[in-house]
Amino acid sequence: MRKHWMVDWRAMLAALAAAAALAGAPSSRAADRDHDTQTLTPIKHIVVIFQENITFDHYFATYPIAANPSGEPSFHALDDTPSVNGLSGGLLTSNPNEFQPFRLDASEAVTCDEDHGYSDEQKAADNGLLDMFVQHTSKTGVGCKTDGSTVMGYYDGNTVTALWNYAQHYAMNDNEFGTTFGPSTPGALNLITGQTHGATAYTFSGGVAATTTTSGVVDGTDIGDIDPYLDDCGQDAGGTVNGKTTLFMTGTNIGDLLNAKGITWGWFEGGFLPTQPAQFNSDGSLKSPAVCGSAHTAHPTAANPTDGNPTNVNVHTSVTDYSAHHEPFMYFASTRNPHHLRPTSAAMIGRTDQANHQYDLSDFFTALGADRLPAVSFLKAPSFEDGHPGYSDPLSEQTFLVDVINALQQSPEWGETAVIINWDDSDGWYDHVTGPIVNTSNSSADFFAGSGNCGTPAGGAVLGRCGYGPRIPYLVISPWAKRNFVDHTTTDQSSSIAFIEYNWGLGFIDGPTAPAAGTGSFDRIAGSITNMFDFDDRPNLKPLILNDTTGEIVHGGSSFSVPHNHF
Repeated sequence: MRKHWMVDWRAMLAALAAAAALAGAPSSRAADRDHDTQTLTPIKHIVVIFQENITFDHYFATYPIAANPSGEPSFHALDDTPSVNGLSGGLLTSNPNEFQPFRLDASEAVTCDEDHGYSDEQKAADNGLLDMFVQHTSKTGVGCKTDGSTVMGYYDGNTVTALWNYAQHYAMNDNEFGTTFGPSTPGALNLITGQTHGATAYTFSGGVAATTTTSGVVDGTDIGDIDPYLDDCGQDAGGTVNGKTTLFMTGTNIGDLLNAKGITWGWFEGGFLPTQPAQFNSDGSLKSPAVCGSAHTAHPTAANPTDGNPTNVNVHTSVTDYSAHHEPFMYFASTRNPHHLRPTSAAMIGRTDQANHQYDLSDFFTALGADRLPAVSFLKAPSFEDGHPGYSDPLSEQTFLVDVINALQQSPEWGETAVIINWDDSDGWYDHVTGPIVNTSNSSADFFAGSGNCGTPAGGAVLGRCGYGPRIPYLVISPWAKRNFVDHTTTDQSSSIAFIEYNWGLGFIDGPTAPAAGTGSFDRIAGSITNMFDFDDRPNLKPLILNDTTGEIVHGGSSFSVPHNHF
């Protein structure tokens, strides 16, 4: 099936490129745009691309040194490339885990989904010894070895070539952590609110919702992957399906703060556009929920894996584009769009109307093509390109990332834009660095330092928020980013909203007064990403255009390759 969200914006990209060629390099400031707002930095547009299930070591273990076997995209580091806290020496040859770390080839892009539960990730960390990954987070499905060793695998610049090239020309952090342990939904919630407490689980029976208990909620804190309450395209189908557990969140998120200041923003997710719109009765009640049925073939550019799984014959199955539990704003009454209603016009994208700032990915490119990019945009790839092991892979993820960033770099907005690439959780992959435990918990789900033990929380603290969790990658791509720079500042997923709060003067999620210890949002204590920028020098306006299949440089940077005709 064709990518429905790609059809229109690829034409827009061609038009943007032609306009850029006529006008020269993109302007660092389009004078007095009526939709720009006052900021504390030259950044007027933040685009956060939030991908799935990767540790830092899984993508950058040996950066900047790649094996460069024949038949794969090559990578050669620029002179004076800084080192990262990666794998070397004894960590590669005498690792304390049951198996040694090993390089995954580009032909091994398809792997199974590892175990990344809140408790099991803590067990793998083993009080900071990081020696129990095979026992607690490994799996042996399609694309993974039958002995469980695949959890120790890592890619290099011959597979995640685009990300390594972006790191060469922009800024990367090697000390970024999941705000807490756990899977996708806690990570997504931490991205937009720095808070996973305030969760209530519901199930429907006879069309009536009732609170329920579930292992995915501990002490009112979400630790699991549960779809949003009353999402037409989620588990309860807008309240029309009985017996499904869904989740509702209370509290404030970054969208609320942006709305209060009149700042344009949106969450743009592949597959959010209904294939069948919701139908309503004459009194406005829901007659039939919207259906989000768009889908694509998994792993379209990757080979079928056979290593350790010889019975597999075809993993190129259909994958639904929209994943409800990856859409964090849908958990909150203030920012949800339960029936997936469309914006009332293209001009309203980023502004408050019936869409309530929740959009299909195609709407992002509509706004970009009209030179009306919201101040803050969160992008979620369709599932087959979000990088999640099992139904996506790093090559499919690379295509999405490069297509988005190429489009942005050839737009008039680029001179005042910063792209943040972040991930939601570790998927259980091995990483050799333990984050500081800045928030303790002693619930029945905690195992960092033994059963029921992730430190001793303060009296009155909420439980189920043990963190920081596993280390994950973090990149900033912008004309204002430092070049070929590795930042070692300790940051977490809420550092992105902390920068948004700073740049637009929004204040904190919890308001001006700090809440009691162990109860508030992490945004107040999040490490700053400002060291990844250089606002004193002139911006680097030269685009770095990459090939969306190989990740190699097409234009810009220090080397060139033959363009891939993918548009």
